[in-house]
Amino acid sequence: MRTALTVVVACFCVFCGWLVLESGVFEAPRTGAQPCILLQQTAPAESGGPSDEATGEQPALEPAEDTVVFVAEGGAKGSPTLGSVDPESGYKYKLELSSKAAAIRSATFSGFKDRDYKDPKPLVVMSPIAKPDGGEVLAMGNTSFVLVDEGLQLALDELDWKSGEVETNSDDGSQSVSFEATIKVEGTDEPVVKLTKTFRITLGSYLLECDLVVENLDESARKIRFNMNGPGGFGREGFRGDMRKVVGGFREPDGKVGSERLSRKKLYKAKSREARRLQKEDGGGLLWAAVVNKYFAAIVVPAPEEGKDYCDWIAERTRDGLEYGPLGEFYNPDGDSKADSGDETVGLTFPIAPSALGAAGQAGSSKAYKFQIYLGPKDKSLFDGNELYRSLGFYQTIDFMTCCCPTCIINPLAFGVLMIMKWMHGFIPNYGWVIIILVLVFRLLMHPITKKSQVSMSKLQKVLNDPQIQEIKKKYAKKPLEMQKHISEFQKQKGVSPASGFTSMLPMMVQMPIWIALWSAVYTSIDLRGAAFLPFWITDLSVPDAAWRFDAITIPLVGTKVASLNLLPLLMGLAFYLQQKLMPSQAAASANPQAAQQQKMMMIMMPILFPLMLYNAPSGVNLYIMASTFAGVVEQYVIRKHIKEKEHEESKGLVAATSKTGGKVKKKKPKPFFRTKP
Repeated sequence: MRTALTVVVACFCVFCGWLVLESGVFEAPRTGAQPCILLQQTAPAESGGPSDEATGEQPALEPAEDTVVFVAEGGAKGSPTLGSVDPESGYKYKLELSSKAAAIRSATFSGFKDRDYKDPKPLVVMSPIAKPDGGEVLAMGNTSFVLVDEGLQLALDELDWKSGEVETNSDDGSQSVSFEATIKVEGTDEPVVKLTKTFRITLGSYLLECDLVVENLDESARKIRFNMNGPGGFGREGFRGDMRKVVGGFREPDGKVGSERLSRKKLYKAKSREARRLQKEDGGGLLWAAVVNKYFAAIVVPAPEEGKDYCDWIAERTRDGLEYGPLGEFYNPDGDSKADSGDETVGLTFPIAPSALGAAGQAGSSKAYKFQIYLGPKDKSLFDGNELYRSLGFYQTIDFMTCCCPTCIINPLAFGVLMIMKWMHGFIPNYGWVIIILVLVFRLLMHPITKKSQVSMSKLQKVLNDPQIQEIKKKYAKKPLEMQKHISEFQKQKGVSPASGFTSMLPMMVQMPIWIALWSAVYTSIDLRGAAFLPFWITDLSVPDAAWRFDAITIPLVGTKVASLNLLPLLMGLAFYLQQKLMPSQAAASANPQAAQQQKMMMIMMPILFPLMLYNAPSGVNLYIMASTFAGVVEQYVIRKHIKEKEHEESKGLVAATSKTGGKVKKKKPKPFFRTKP
C-alpha cells in the first residue's frame, strides 16, 4: 500500500511538474537551430519547379526574355482607421490600416486593457512584426501576386495601394474603406488587372469583413494566383506560459467540425512547408484558420464557393500536386539562435490556388475572394450565443490542459465548470468568491467518497503495519504463495478486504479528472482576466497577487525571475503543511520506521515544492489551490477525528451499531487467528 501511495503522489508531482513545464517557467533554451527568416511564401507557377522542402523557400519566378514586363501601380501612402477604442462608441476595436500591402497594421480592443498595473491602456491585440533587415510584416495583408502564364511575380507587400475614404453607413453605423492596385504593362497606361480590397466593421460585433476582387481588364484570358499573410503579431497573453499557436477548423466527412493545431514549439522546429501546413490527416474541408493566444483569437473564415460548405481555394501547387490548407509561420525578428529573447511570434499565410479569369467584359472576368475575420475573446458563452460561431465550432480555439486524461473527458468537464462559474457570477459579482465557493461545494459533494477512501486506507495501513504481519512475512519468507494466503486471512480477520488498497485509491483516481478540469477552467477563463478579488491586494485573478513589487531578481540555479512578493503561494505552503500533519496515515506510518521516514519527507517537500512551482502562477489558480487545500485541512481533521473514535470503539471490543442489532452496540466475537483442521 505504501508503494501504491508513493506512486500516486509521484504521479501527482509529475502532473504538477508538467503543468509548470508547460507554462514555460523552466523551458530550456534550444540550440543548434537556425533562426527563422521572413520570406515571401508564394506557390510556384504551374510551370514552375518544385519548392525547396529543406528551407521552405520557393524558387524565384523570372520572366522570359521575350515576355512583356508588368508593373503594379497604387497611390499615395495612407493610414485610414476603422472603429474606435472608446467603449462608448459601440465598436469592439479600432483597426489601423495601411495602404502598404492594403493591410491591417494593428488592432486595439475597446473593451480590454493591457495588464500594466501602473497605467493600463487599451489592449493592442495585433501589431506589426519586425524583420531582421529593419522592415516589418504587417498584421494582415497581401504579399505577392502572380501572373501565371507570364511567370511574373509582383511583391504587393512593397506597394502602397490607392486608399479610398472611410465611409460610415448611417443606417447601421458600419464603417468601410477600400484600397486599389492596378497591374499595367510597363511603359504604357494599358491596365491588365485591377485589385480592389475592402475592409468593413460593424457596431457591436467582433466580426470583420474583408473582400478582395480581382478583375481582368485585358482582352485575353489569363490565370492568376496570390498570397495573403496574417493574422499575426499576437502578443504573449499567458503570464508564464506561451500559449500562442495556429489552429485550423475542418468539416469532417461525417459532417462534424474537427480541428488541428500547431504550437509555437512545433512551428519553430518545423523544417518543411508540410510540417507547417494546417490540414486534416483523415480528410476534411477547411472552415477556418486562426491565430490564438491564451485569451484571444483571430479567426479567418474564407467564404466557400457556391454549393459547398467549406473552402477549397486555399491551396498551393507543390511537387506532389495541389496541397490544401494555410501555413503556420514562426517569426524570430532579432534572429537569435535560441529563439527565446521574447520577440518571437506566430502567424498564418494563405496561399490562394490558381484561378482562370475570362477576357474583359466576358463572364468570369472577375473573381471575388471573401473573408470573415473574428477578432475577439475566446469565450464559450459568446460562441454558443451566435449561430455562425456555433455552427463553425469556434469553441475549439479554447485549449485546456488535459495532462494524462483524454480530451473527450476534460473538455466537457472544464466547459461545465466555466458555465457554472458564469452562472454563479450572476448573483455573486466577484470571481474570487465564486472560485472559493465552488471549491467548497465540490469538497462537500465529494466528502463521502473522500472519507470512505481515507478510512479504508488508514485501516489497511494499520493492518499492514501490524506486528503479526511481520511475523507472517518472516515465517513464510521462502513461500510467497503461503505468505500471501496467510496475510489475506489476517486481513479478513481484521475486517479488511485484500482489494481495499485498490478500492481506497479508486475514488482518488475518479476525482483527478475533475480537479484537472477545475484547474484548466480557472487557468484559461477569459472572465478572470482583469477581474479583481480584493481591491488592495488581488486586483487581477489572471496574474500573480503581488502584495509588494520590487525590481526583478533571478533565483540562482533555477533561473526564474521574481519581481514581487506573492502571499498566496506562501499561504498555500502553510495549508499543505497542515494537511500533511493531519493525514490519517500519520499514526499508522509511525509504527513502521521506513513509512515514517517517507511521511516525514512528504511533510517537508510538499509545502516547499508546490509554492516554488506555483509562485508566479495566476492568483486565480493559486486561490483555487489554496482554498481547496485549506478545505482539505478541515476535511482531514474531521476524517481523522472519525477514525480515532472508531479505533477507540474497536479497542473496547465494540462494533458499530446496525439496523440488524436494533441500533445497539454489540460486543465483537473473537475469532481464532489460525484455523486448525478438525
